[in-house]
Amino acid sequence: MTELLQKVRVIDPVSEIDELFDVLIADGYIREVASHISDISSDTQIRDCQGLVLGPGLVDLYSHSGEPGFEERETLSSFLQAAAAGGFTRVSILPDTSPVIDNPALVAQLQQKRAEGQRGRGAEKSLSPLHPCTPAPLLHIWGAITVDVAGKQMTELADLASAGVVGFTDGKPLENLALVRRVLEYLQPLGKPVAFWPSDRQLAANGVMREGTNALRFGLPPIPASAETTAIAAMLELVATIGTPVHIMRVSTARSVELIASAKAAGLPITASTTWMHLLLDTKAVKSYHTSLHLDPPLGNPSDMAALRAGVRTGVIDAIAIDHTPYSYEEKVQAFAEAPPGAIGLELALPLLWQYLVETEEFTALELWRALSTNPAECLGQKVSAILPHQPAELTLFDPQQTWKVERKSLYTLSQNTPWLGQQLKGHVVQIWC
Repeated sequence: MTELLQKVRVIDPVSEIDELFDVLIADGYIREVASHISDISSDTQIRDCQGLVLGPGLVDLYSHSGEPGFEERETLSSFLQAAAAGGFTRVSILPDTSPVIDNPALVAQLQQKRAEGQRGRGAEKSLSPLHPCTPAPLLHIWGAITVDVAGKQMTELADLASAGVVGFTDGKPLENLALVRRVLEYLQPLGKPVAFWPSDRQLAANGVMREGTNALRFGLPPIPASAETTAIAAMLELVATIGTPVHIMRVSTARSVELIASAKAAGLPITASTTWMHLLLDTKAVKSYHTSLHLDPPLGNPSDMAALRAGVRTGVIDAIAIDHTPYSYEEKVQAFAEAPPGAIGLELALPLLWQYLVETEEFTALELWRALSTNPAECLGQKVSAILPHQPAELTLFDPQQTWKVERKSLYTLSQNTPWLGQQLKGHVVQIWC
C-alpha cells in the first residue's frame, strides 16, 4: 500500500523537527517528505491529516506480560494489541513471568510466540476501523540476572545473551551488593544493557506510600525516600568502580534526580527512567484509596513529581517507561495496602501525558516524544530512524483531539486496573507502522 499523509504535524526528535509536512509511505519505507507532494500514483491512498501528529514509533523500556503463567491477567497477544493501540512499535517484557525468563529455552519459546504474533495480530479486534491489519509491535525480552529472580545465584548470562535477550534485569531490587558487583564484572564484555531497580527493602519495610504529610493524613504505612536514594548511591559507587554502563529503573524521588545529575556530570556511564504515572500524579491522588494507585515505588510527594518532570525535560532522566502491570479484578479488589502494586498503561500513557504536559505547555511536543521514543531506544542500545526519505517507516500517528472513554470494550489489554477507568480521555492513536 502507498499512503500519502497530507498536512500532518511531524515531530521528529532525531532531526529536531516539529513542522507540517506531506509524508509519502510505500512498501514499509518513507518515500518522500515535503511541504507539498502532488506527484503520486493513482493507487495512492490519500489521507487528510490536519490536526494529527506523526512521530517515530514509541518505545517502552519495560513492562510486565502475564504470559507465560498468568494469562488471566494478560496474554502476549493482548499485550501486543494494547501496545499497538497505545502507539508503541517496540516493547520489552520483564523476566518475572512464570516460569521466569532465566534460561535460553524460554527465550526461544517467547521468540516463537513473538514471530507468530507479528505474522498476524489475531481477529479479536482491529486497531481501528480504517486499519484492521496494523502489525504487532516488535517484542523484546529482558533476561533475568538471577535464577528465578530470587537475587541469590546468577543466571548463565552469556547463554542468555546468545539467545537474543535485549538486556538483563530482575525487575526487582537486588540488595546483595557483592552479587551486583560480580554481575557488573561479568556483563562488561557482553555489551548488553543491564537495568537495576535500586531499593532498600529493609528501609521500605511494609510501607505502601511515600513518607510525608499525606501518608500521615491517609493513615497508610510510609516508605522513606532514603529507601531509594541510599540504594542509588550504592549503585553509583559500584558503577564508578567497575565502569559497566547501567540503567537505573523507576526513579521516583527528587533526591534521586539530584544524585543521578551529579553522577552524569562526573561522567558515570548511566541512564535513568521514571514511569509515566509518577509524572502525572503525586501523593494527593491516594486520597481516593484506589488500589491502582498502589505502586512500587510509590507515587511521590508534589516536590518529587516536579523534580521528575524537570529531570525528563533536562535529560537527567532519559526516558519515560510504562511499566504496564496487569492484574485481575479479584487481585485488585482488596484494601489499599493488601492489593498488589501496579497499574496498566500502554493504551493510556501517550494521551494522558500529552493532555497534561504538552497541552499545558509544561513540555514541548519534542521533549515528550523524545522521552517516549528515541531515548528509550538508546537506553536499550538501539536507534530510531529519522522521518526522512529512504528510512524505514516505524511511525505513530496520533490524534490529540479525539475523545474516548476508558472502559472494558475500549481497551485491548485484558486487565482494567487503572484509576482512569470510566473516565473520558482526549487523545487517541490512529495507526502505527512497524
